[in-house]
Amino acid sequence: MTKQTNQDEFFGVEGYKIPATNDYLNKFPQGETTFRILSNAVVGYEYFNNDNKPIRSKVQFENITDMKEGGSVKHFWSFVVWNYKDERIQIMEVTQKSIMTAMKALIDNKSWGNPREYDISITRKGTTMNDTEYSIMPNPKTELSEVIKAVQLARPVNLEALFAGEDPFKVA
Repeated sequence: MTKQTNQDEFFGVEGYKIPATNDYLNKFPQGETTFRILSNAVVGYEYFNNDNKPIRSKVQFENITDMKEGGSVKHFWSFVVWNYKDERIQIMEVTQKSIMTAMKALIDNKSWGNPREYDISITRKGTTMNDTEYSIMPNPKTELSEVIKAVQLARPVNLEALFAGEDPFKVA
């Protein structure tokens, strides 16, 4: 018989983890992050206003009067993902050109193609804008697990709400 760890005994659950609460995966932590893309991407441009709120558009902005000081307009991709570490559905937003370039190469490659058919691991090394590097690695193609499918059905996401400044997780 296996002895329970103190954590298992205390929480009454084997392998208890504090649940992640962030609905967005837009800053990659140090090390490896593995995810499965669950939706098609929405693409556009964004900046942060003086209230530090994201303003998004499907087309390039023309006249911006409320951009946060020192801010800039960035091209972005957003899609729904399953984050394996956090075991949850999140919206991933990518603005880093090196990640976009590597992911587009996978999508355009006949052997890899649609990223909804395989997991992707992104490894971040570095802590500042000047020394941070990302590496992207596709994982072998696999069927999406029934658990992830069930969670996806239970938690619909409307990515188009990003452009209206609304919560994409509040689907009517």
